[in-house]
Amino acid sequence: MMKISIITATRAEYGLLRPVIKRLRASGYFQVELTVTGMHLSTEFGSTYKEIEQDGEHIDNKIEILLSSDTAVSMSKAMGLAMISFSEYFEASKPDAILILGDRYEILAVACAAMNAQIPIIHMHGGEATEGLIDEAIRHAITKMSYLHLTSTEQYRRRVIQMGEQPNRVFNVGATGVENALHVDTMSREELQDSLKCSLDRPYAVVTFHPVTLETNTAKLQMQELLTAMMEHPEYLYLCTKANADSGGREINHLLDESAKEADNIIVYESLGMRRYLSALRYADVVIGNSSSGIIEVPSFGIPTINIGDRQKGRIQAESVINCRPDRLSISKSIEKAQDISFREKIKKAENPYGDGNTSKAIVDILYEHLFMRPIDLKKRFYDLDIGEV
Repeated sequence: MMKISIITATRAEYGLLRPVIKRLRASGYFQVELTVTGMHLSTEFGSTYKEIEQDGEHIDNKIEILLSSDTAVSMSKAMGLAMISFSEYFEASKPDAILILGDRYEILAVACAAMNAQIPIIHMHGGEATEGLIDEAIRHAITKMSYLHLTSTEQYRRRVIQMGEQPNRVFNVGATGVENALHVDTMSREELQDSLKCSLDRPYAVVTFHPVTLETNTAKLQMQELLTAMMEHPEYLYLCTKANADSGGREINHLLDESAKEADNIIVYESLGMRRYLSALRYADVVIGNSSSGIIEVPSFGIPTINIGDRQKGRIQAESVINCRPDRLSISKSIEKAQDISFREKIKKAENPYGDGNTSKAIVDILYEHLFMRPIDLKKRFYDLDIGEV
């Protein structure tokens, strides 16, 4: 049996990895070793490793790397600590491969340690673009270290090949976020109300706003503009989840907490957990913020996403996504558009470009074929495109 180490550092990351973890465990071919790190182990960010345990998953390793700060220096120190800690973990555990997702700075350090240990890296969600974030460079750096590539759209598959990766190791499998949206057993409205400890007898918005990490000192101002726009629309209840441990995240979270004290229609949660979050989306009127979830999962629910600023700029989007500037006026106008009856009718059946919801099965089939049935060769040969080749 082949041992695959799956590593997760954030609540959103685990939600996207969850269907793959469960299908790999059930396959009979792979031994899954689940390692949590980063925000999962921080009380400030909700100790979300507990949500993984409540989901019935066994956590094999907890590796602490996060410092109690969100400055650029602390992020670099966390990466250094991750390099040291994961190099020791890989030496002790000796996994046959690791599976990682996306573009966060902690995962870049994990990939570097795995590369040095000559452990094949399986990378999900490569080839994507997020022009406002350092994640853009991190994602592409991880691509160049990876052995197998599992992209979420055909365009992203081609982009990974354009970066010199061999086409026979690059696969468009869709997004597990869509699989979750279509197949997770969500709560009834009454069950959700009890879990959230609030009444949902009025229209509500789900709000998640993160810092734009390639901008300097904009997090606080942009969050203030969003809060002002929210107050111009008191018809909504706002269910807000806190920002990630990125530079500026703590400023956003402080503003959310202060606003919740003053406004009775703002409720703040450190984390909703995957099932509760998807349940909240099912009954929501609109999703507001700059999270990738608004681009990938939310269109499957047939409701509008208001995507603020440049954090997700460059991602492929469904027609249900409304893009706006990070200022009060633009956000407020976008909320009004999201309420427009003709627009809402139009997007109810909007196609989600991120797949059909069968991603985890495709992934396990690919891993069986390329890790079990073929010899692994970590030597990289750059794939050059011919001029004019698509």
